[in-house]
Amino acid sequence: MTADLEAQLRAVSLRVTRPRLAVLAALRDHPHIDTDAVIALVRADLPAVSHQAVYDVLRALTDAGLVRRIQPAGAIAHYESRVGDNHHHVVCRSCGAIADVDCAVGHAPCLTASDDHGFVIDEAEVVYWGVCPSCLTPNTASSEEGST
Repeated sequence: MTADLEAQLRAVSLRVTRPRLAVLAALRDHPHIDTDAVIALVRADLPAVSHQAVYDVLRALTDAGLVRRIQPAGAIAHYESRVGDNHHHVVCRSCGAIADVDCAVGHAPCLTASDDHGFVIDEAEVVYWGVCPSCLTPNTASSEEGST
C-alpha cells in the first residue's frame, strides 16, 4: 500500500518523504481526524516529527488536492483523503462524529443552484446535523419522536 501512497505523491509532483507517507497513511486508515490525532498517529511511526512538520504536510497535501480539510460550524478542522467526488458529511451534535454522505440523487444535484449569480459552481459543501447511533439513548429517541 505504500507504493500507492508514493504514486499519489508523485502524481501531484510532491517529493516522497516519510512524514508525507505517514500522514497519508493516517488519513487513509482514519478518515475525518483532527490535526492532533494525525500528529499522534504519525509520531507512532516517526517519534521525532514536529507538530509544524505535520501542519506543513497537511497544508501541502491539501493544496495538492490529495487531502480535503473539512470544518463544520463550531468544530475544529478535520482531514480526509476522500477527494474529488463532491460528497457531503453528517455530523453528530453530541460527540462530533463525522461520516461521509454521498449526493442524494443523480449526478451531484447540489451543484445546480437555484440562482448561481453567474458563478461557475464546481463544489458544494452540505453538512447534515443530527445525533449518531452511539449517542442516541432511549430518552433521546422518545423526546425526538415527541417533537415531530
